[in-house]
Amino acid sequence: MSVTERPGSIFQPLENDCFGFACHPRVACFNECCARLTLTLTPYDILRLKNRLGISSAGFLDEYTETGVEEKRRFPSVQLKMSDKEGRPCPFVSANGCTVYEDRPGACRIYPLGRGSARGGREIFFLVKEGHCRGFDEERNWTREEWMSDQGLTIYNRFNDMWMEIITSRASLGPPEQAMKKVQMFFMVSYNLDRFRDFVTRSGFLERFDIDAELIGMIRESDEALLELGFQWLKFSLFGEKTLAVRP
Repeated sequence: MSVTERPGSIFQPLENDCFGFACHPRVACFNECCARLTLTLTPYDILRLKNRLGISSAGFLDEYTETGVEEKRRFPSVQLKMSDKEGRPCPFVSANGCTVYEDRPGACRIYPLGRGSARGGREIFFLVKEGHCRGFDEERNWTREEWMSDQGLTIYNRFNDMWMEIITSRASLGPPEQAMKKVQMFFMVSYNLDRFRDFVTRSGFLERFDIDAELIGMIRESDEALLELGFQWLKFSLFGEKTLAVRP
């Protein structure tokens, strides 16, 4: 990914790893960035949101998302579905701001920063300066590290990085008849964690793989532990990586 200052570009370099920005109800553009979005949700985003709302993974997918399948991408993506109200706002935004703020998606947290990778896997950051945003006029300065910490991004980046290793892998999925089943596995683990828990606990999964008793107890209660196991299983089942030990 490259960041340029060409005319009309909203992506700009992060000079000296610092920037000025603040967002609050007194900023003139407050909530304008929370409408007409194409916001791709990660597995950890969905985990946090469905638990915040107290609904199942399937219920969240049905009510709040749309699934996209792009020809150039072998795995499906899930986007947050905008509401039908005028201006197509986010379903979780109100006049006073975000109603799920503590569990908002990672893409909302990191804004106005962008995060990507350069050649060799080097992590890069840049500013996303949209024309409507007045937050850059505010007298509040941040370093990149201060912003990441303030927005609670550490846990999001940890899970999102594990997921990115899977969706960016170039390893083969095998013959077409196998690939279709593997894509279904990917969707279940990534987006329907409750269904994956049923699969793990009610099939022969725990008999097939050598998983210690403490972790088994954790995955019955902790969505985070279950998702991390799911990523390991996807690497094993999709690409043949030795991420799980098979019982003799």
